[in-house]
Amino acid sequence: MKRNKFLIVAALLAVLLVVFSACNSSDESTSTTDNQSQTNRTSQKSTDDSSETMDSLNNSSSNSSTSPHKNENKKQESIENDSNTDTDQTPTENSDLNVGDEKYKETLSQYSSEQIEYARIWLQLGPNQDIDGLYVRHIPAGTPLNPDDDTSASYPEAVIQLAGSRLVDGSVTYSSNGDGTINVYNVPLRWDGSYPAGKKFYTDIIKNKKLVHVDPGDDEKIIKLIKLLNVHY
Repeated sequence: MKRNKFLIVAALLAVLLVVFSACNSSDESTSTTDNQSQTNRTSQKSTDDSSETMDSLNNSSSNSSTSPHKNENKKQESIENDSNTDTDQTPTENSDLNVGDEKYKETLSQYSSEQIEYARIWLQLGPNQDIDGLYVRHIPAGTPLNPDDDTSASYPEAVIQLAGSRLVDGSVTYSSNGDGTINVYNVPLRWDGSYPAGKKFYTDIIKNKKLVHVDPGDDEKIIKLIKLLNVHY
């Protein structure tokens, strides 16, 4: 009888232990489930926060990235517009420069050989270089050296007389040999003295003509003299 009681008590204890153990397991499982759920919610929140942060950063980055490009595009458009403006102005500027260059590069090739000859001879032999005009007179062969003297000898060849606009400018009377040399006659622009001078006087002038080699001279000075020419035949 005692033994039966002991067995019953032992069975009850065993049942109680099983029930207690089951309760503890259920509590632990519930706690674990709650903790896991909390952890999942926390993780999800972190993920959501991270997503929002990333979206914010992406938007910020996108705006930041787009803005410089827009600014660069505007700058590029501004540069291109400036470039086009400069290009449009270039022809006018170049045209002005070209006009200046043409004046500066004016050459003797624009003038005749006779014009160049007159200017070169005056530049080399003219008594006065500061003249207002350079007058050219063609004198045919057989013309008296001094038309006002009946005893005057005549030029044996055609000659050219260069003179300024004033008596003080002097004159140069010469004939061209066509080889870069000229024959210079010592004849004044205006004859002063006692007449008749006698034929020998004039004949000596013709015999004593001087052979002169004409120098090329300075092109700019020659062109300046050419522009002062006034030719009479």
